[in-house]
Amino acid sequence: MVKSSLSGLREKAGLTQRQLGDTIGVSDQTVFNWEKGIHLPKLTPAQTIALCKALSCSIEELAEAFE
Repeated sequence: MVKSSLSGLREKAGLTQRQLGDTIGVSDQTVFNWEKGIHLPKLTPAQTIALCKALSCSIEELAEAFE
């Protein structure tokens, strides 16, 4: 399996950084920082589920995106 990046998952879902951030209640700058590896996310379980739904991915795929 090819490792997915967060930006790749976001782009595949057709979302901008702002749209993804709005979906889970963070800023587009926060999403940018995650994508660049500047910070790792500190998400609540509800935010994690919302992020997976927005990206149409499993929790495993999401975890791989942050490795």
